[in-house]
Amino acid sequence: MKNSVPTKTTCPYCGVGCGVSVQGTAARQAVIAGDVSHPANRGRLCSKGSMLGETIGLERRLLHPRFDGKRVGWDEALGEMAKRFSETIERHGPDAVAFYVSGQLLTEDYYVANKLMKGFIGSGNIDTNSRLCMSSAVAGHKRAFGEDIVPGCYEDFEQADLVVLVGSNTAWCHPILYRRLLESREERGTRIVVIDPRRTATCDDADLHLAIAPGADLDLFNILLRELHARGAMDHAFVENHTEELQNALDVISAGAPTVAETSVACGIAPEDLETFIRWFAETERTITLFSQGINQSEKGVDQVNAIINCHLLTGRIGRPGMGPSSMTGQPNAMGGREVGGLAGQLAAHLEFSNEACNLLSRFWKTDRLTRKPGRKAVDMFDAMADGKIKAVWIMATNPAVSLPNSNRVRAALERCDFVVLSDCVEGTDTGAYADMLLPAAAWGEKDGTVTNSERRISRQRAFLDLPGEAQPDWWIVTQLARRLGFEDAFPYENAADIFREHAALSAFENDGSRVFDIGALAGISDDEYEALRPVQWPLGADGAGAARLFGDGVFPAAGGKAKFVGASSQVVSGDPAFPLVLNSGRLRDQWHTMTRTGLSVTLSANEPEPFVEIHPDDARARNIGEGHLVRLETGQGDAITRARIIPEGRRGALFMPIHWSDMNSAAGTVGRLVHALTDPLSGQPAFKNTPVRLSPLEPLWQAFCLTRHEIDASGFDYWARRKVQDGYLYELAGLFGEERIPELGVLAGSSAADDEEIEMRDGRRGSFRQARLRQGRLECCLLVSRDVCLPARDWLAGLLAADILDDETRRALLSGRPASGVGQGPVVCACMGVRADTIVDAIAEHALTNVKEVGECTGAGTNCGSCRADIRKLIDERQREEAA
Repeated sequence: MKNSVPTKTTCPYCGVGCGVSVQGTAARQAVIAGDVSHPANRGRLCSKGSMLGETIGLERRLLHPRFDGKRVGWDEALGEMAKRFSETIERHGPDAVAFYVSGQLLTEDYYVANKLMKGFIGSGNIDTNSRLCMSSAVAGHKRAFGEDIVPGCYEDFEQADLVVLVGSNTAWCHPILYRRLLESREERGTRIVVIDPRRTATCDDADLHLAIAPGADLDLFNILLRELHARGAMDHAFVENHTEELQNALDVISAGAPTVAETSVACGIAPEDLETFIRWFAETERTITLFSQGINQSEKGVDQVNAIINCHLLTGRIGRPGMGPSSMTGQPNAMGGREVGGLAGQLAAHLEFSNEACNLLSRFWKTDRLTRKPGRKAVDMFDAMADGKIKAVWIMATNPAVSLPNSNRVRAALERCDFVVLSDCVEGTDTGAYADMLLPAAAWGEKDGTVTNSERRISRQRAFLDLPGEAQPDWWIVTQLARRLGFEDAFPYENAADIFREHAALSAFENDGSRVFDIGALAGISDDEYEALRPVQWPLGADGAGAARLFGDGVFPAAGGKAKFVGASSQVVSGDPAFPLVLNSGRLRDQWHTMTRTGLSVTLSANEPEPFVEIHPDDARARNIGEGHLVRLETGQGDAITRARIIPEGRRGALFMPIHWSDMNSAAGTVGRLVHALTDPLSGQPAFKNTPVRLSPLEPLWQAFCLTRHEIDASGFDYWARRKVQDGYLYELAGLFGEERIPELGVLAGSSAADDEEIEMRDGRRGSFRQARLRQGRLECCLLVSRDVCLPARDWLAGLLAADILDDETRRALLSGRPASGVGQGPVVCACMGVRADTIVDAIAEHALTNVKEVGECTGAGTNCGSCRADIRKLIDERQREEAA
């Protein structure tokens, strides 16, 4: 632990970019708090950020380089990499190699990786997992503005009178920004419109929820544009002086376009709700539209982005306080990766693949090896691997075997690829199973650099932990390989500050103002100044001051200085009767990506213990599926097994499944195996929101759960899911197919020690039994098996691992499956404050609480990031229904 005084750093999760204050207390332990001085969060953190202290241990850490399963030193690992990449390039050309990188990288890591691949290996084959979340926004920005620019800032959400949230469960995915919106709403009465097929936690605070049909967003914003134009809401001066192509866009949209009434049918929205939305947008000058994955992750994502931007251009609502289109990134440095050319179709410093830009970059990097053409986008990259065209790949800080669509094909591609390198901070990932070379990378808390959030704000991530084992920062690993490939002079970096200075200098190099991205004022900062760098928004003036908003003067970085309207009409996609439902996928409140970090937190793991699928009651009833039943989902790509969750507020025909489970923590809960590889033709972003699927019930032969202090091998069971609990692990198990194999504790947990005590209870009539093993009076492990779904609550049992000794009453409770009196057993509702459901329910009953604010004042729940407010409301509603019955 490095810090005796708090270290100010940045959260490694979403694109809000919250500041974090870290106080070290002991080796690999820290007290985490929000940084009150950081302008993004002003001291608040969401549940994930608050629990960062539970994720910085060395459990599952990759600590040493490995080649072909054997530990090797860095010299051998890097030498082998250089040899294999050099031989591949010599035999098959530079396009036979590729890098697949991540929004988890810092900007400095991104910069050197992009420089090595595009500038010196000479291929465009570097792409990032940001392709999966934000590339449609990038392409839309370029078409409309001429450059990838988010024009506004977070203060706009506090100054708007109408906030439209499109395809974003903001309350869960960007909770700190959402909390800022709700607090300002109390002062100014801001209206909130949510456009989402699902009834999410965000909808609970909405003045209007448009439960739009999946894939109908383009229709909605096209009709909005037409009606704004027809109703006189156009800012004529702005459109005439600062935009072009409006009439062309209107002609494209209007060709055979439906009426407002027909659009309401196509969108699945009540006519009066559609009319209200159009009217509110038309009459409210201070309007901001936040869009995220529900817009971007579509085969027409770029067109949808431009349809939103069109409405703001028509009304002149851009670049001024409280108004504008706002793209929210999903990862902490998705924006930084875009700045340095992390996407296959970009060059560094917002340069494009033109002769002029390539010549400029070649001069700056002093290279004659710069690629002159874009590389393969993520899905195409792995398709090329499967086809044998890419023969060596380096994957950095991401898990494509889980996160990419049609992940069965991705796994086959990795299997075929001649040489797979993975640099990561954890071992045992799904992707790691296919790697020939594993390289230990520094994790959050161990690495130094910068990230850029969704409002263009550059912040520092600072190290407060020593590097464990032989782990190294990603920039160091890339630099060392570059030197071994013969490019020593171009990669002289000794620290992250060296790279940042070069990155900043490039942004200003021969930049006559045609590129908005410019941080050249920081090109000359010293190491000490870099260490002390405070959050700042680009572009920077000569004095180093940032700009909160852009385009307020109506000048855009496009040819002629004008923004462009881009029109597109929707295309009707015929359904497939073999797959009659539509699968949507997305994030949960307390988990992140594939849970390699958040899965280490006991607190975060408690909220959603198993993979699940949300189903409308009518769809469930038609298939004889009940709450909590196991079900199979099948698509043209693969299948998955998960729990059923019946959602009355859901949309008929639409399913939702979280993205977080992988082979590391479940048997068959990976949503990537299901998702089709359909992508937007311009951005290459996959359509994660609308995969055709069929659903069927499963009849378990038995179900069980095992609580143990140590991990067990559950791979032989048809269904299993694992989560971290205090002092151990909890496994859900089920037998579904073929020969009935009922688990026994001795098989799962291994043989007992000589002085272990085994206790057991069997119920032959119900086909259930319970076994437990105690060591010196402490619970070591237990197994509860049933032939029906009647298994006891898990949370109180998990708490028994922390007990020093189990008394007779607790032993009887364990075997009976019923907690001792007075023992809380509800799930954690508020992860930030550690408040369980039973605590909230008791407070509601005892004090006659009727709203979320009262519950917060009484219990503390919901008073930090507020992402649990919807869950608290449900408990209040349930209590009120009980009283009314």
